[in-house]
Amino acid sequence: MDIRLMGFDSPLFQALHHLVDDNDKSTANASTQTYVRDAKAMAATPADVKEYPNSYVFIIDMPGLKSGEIQVQVEDDNVLVISGERKRDEGKEEGKYVRMERRIGKFMRKFVLPENANVEAISAVSQDGVLTVTVQKLPPPEPKKPKTIDVKIA
Repeated sequence: MDIRLMGFDSPLFQALHHLVDDNDKSTANASTQTYVRDAKAMAATPADVKEYPNSYVFIIDMPGLKSGEIQVQVEDDNVLVISGERKRDEGKEEGKYVRMERRIGKFMRKFVLPENANVEAISAVSQDGVLTVTVQKLPPPEPKKPKTIDVKIA
């Protein structure tokens, strides 16, 4: 169905139309497909976030992944991005899967860091299938002292 016939010519309605209409994938906007793929990847990657007096800690379960398969980056000076890909074991076995429940494919999480996060002091450790990313906090700014002005006698 052509949405222009109904009077909806705005880019927003066109983008929504592409998301809903699976029959016409050839005209789908690549950026819209990327957004949908990223949204699915983020929804499938649960995380815990803890705040401590001197740091923020992000805890994500990533069983079976090696450290080389996980990327931890900072975008735009305040967005922590944790991403990677879990691939299916491509063994030379003759057997076939009867059931596949473990999630495979790309995963990603984005976290907007608070203003007091020190993006220069980030560490990431993967142990026993759990990724722990620690972001240190900046020291609190020192309170401004009032400026004293000498009063001169004229």
